[in-house]
Amino acid sequence: MRNEQTAFSERLRAALQRAGLGESPVELVRLLARFGGEPVSQQAVSGWLKGRAMPRQANLRALAKMLSMEPQQLQYGDDGRRVREAKGEWRLDPRDQLAIEAFLQLPTAQRKLLRHLIDEFVKSAAAGRKP
Repeated sequence: MRNEQTAFSERLRAALQRAGLGESPVELVRLLARFGGEPVSQQAVSGWLKGRAMPRQANLRALAKMLSMEPQQLQYGDDGRRVREAKGEWRLDPRDQLAIEAFLQLPTAQRKLLRHLIDEFVKSAAAGRKP
């Protein structure tokens, strides 16, 4: 019989895979702090991933935010119900989400410059695909 910690571990690892993240405790500790989690050791994160422990609620909420899901869904699973995303919302790699949030905090002139730079990268990539 599976226990709650093992089931949580499976949901966490599946959500990390869907988000394009590895199961590196080092990276998860760093990302957790950036998404509002409480300080935690790499050993604690390893315990979550291996089904030996559960995160505290603050870290569960931060993990869910990082993985673009509801905390209840991460803690208890879907339970057969489908969770819908809000219209216009995308699932992003958490690192991209942080980059976008940082971009939005920049002054207008710097945001304009970065948009221009992104446009140039897109044009360059498209030119590289032409025969």
